[in-house]
Amino acid sequence: MLYSIFVDPFVQMVELPDLLVQVLWEGVVAGVLYALIALGFVLIFKASGVFNFAQGIMVVFAALSLVGLHENGVPAPLALVLTVAIMYALAWSIERIVLRPLVNQPDIILFMATFGISYLLIGLGEFIFGGQPKMMITDQLMLPRGAIDLQILGGRVTVQKLDIAAAVIAGMMVALLAVFFRSTRVGLALRAVADSHKAALSVGISLNHIWVVVWFTAGLVALVTGIMWGARSDVSFALQIIALKALPVLILGGFTSVPGAIVGGLIIGVGEKLGEFYWGPLVGGGIESWLAYLIALVFLLFRPQGLFGEKIIERI
Repeated sequence: MLYSIFVDPFVQMVELPDLLVQVLWEGVVAGVLYALIALGFVLIFKASGVFNFAQGIMVVFAALSLVGLHENGVPAPLALVLTVAIMYALAWSIERIVLRPLVNQPDIILFMATFGISYLLIGLGEFIFGGQPKMMITDQLMLPRGAIDLQILGGRVTVQKLDIAAAVIAGMMVALLAVFFRSTRVGLALRAVADSHKAALSVGISLNHIWVVVWFTAGLVALVTGIMWGARSDVSFALQIIALKALPVLILGGFTSVPGAIVGGLIIGVGEKLGEFYWGPLVGGGIESWLAYLIALVFLLFRPQGLFGEKIIERI
C-alpha cells in the first residue's frame, strides 16, 4: 500500500508525460484564479493591516451586479461600466460609514467590521438578485470560448481559450498593481497607512482618500475575479466559499506581496491538481478540498511570513 502511494504516481508521470502537462496546466489556471482572489485581500491588508473577510462576497456581489443589470435589459458594455460605478459607490460607502469612525482603533475592531460588511452584502445581494445561480454573460463580454488541442510529448493537451484569457488578464493586473504600489505616490501612501494610521495622518496623508482608492481597486479586482470564475461555472453565493482558498495562498506568498499572491496561487493550484489526480484515487479522493490548508500549515511552521512577506521584528 505504501509503495503504491509513494511510487505509482511518479511512475504515471514518467509513462504519460502529456497527461502530466494537462494536469499542470489545469493547476496553473486554478492557481491564477486563486491569485486573483488573493490580490483583493492583499490590497486591503496593505492599506489597513487587516484581513478583509468581505473580499469573497465582494467577488460575488460584483459579478451578480453585472449579470443582474444585463438581465434587466442593460447592454453588456454599459452594464460593465455601471458595475464599476457600483463598486466605487460601495467603496465610498464603506469608507464613510464603517471605516472613518474606526480610525486608530485596534486591528481586531476593523477585522470584525469586515465581518459585518460581508453579511450586509450577502443580505443585500440576496434581496436584490435572489439566491439562484446565474450564468455569466461571456458572449456579450467577448470572452473567448472553445478549446485548442496541442500536440505535446507525443500526446494531446487540451487548453481552454477562456483559461488563456484568465492567465493573461491576471498577469496584466499583477504587473499594473506592482507598478502602482512601488512607483506612485498613492501606492507609497498605502504602505504608510498600513504601518501606522497616526504616522500617516501626521505627514498629511488622507486616510479617507486612501481607503476609498484601495477599496475601489479591490472592488475592480473582485469584478474581474467574479467574471472569470463565473465564466467557468456560474455566478452564485457559493463562490464566496472558493474565496477561502485565498487564505493559504496569502500564507504562502505573504499578506503584503502582490507577486507573492501569484506565486502562492500557483503553488496551491498546481499542488491541488497533482494531489487530486495522482494521489486522490489511492487515498479515497477529496485531497483537493484540504491539501491547500496542509501546505499552508507547513509554511506557518517554517516561514510564517510567507515567501515574499516582510519579517516583522518587534522590540519589547
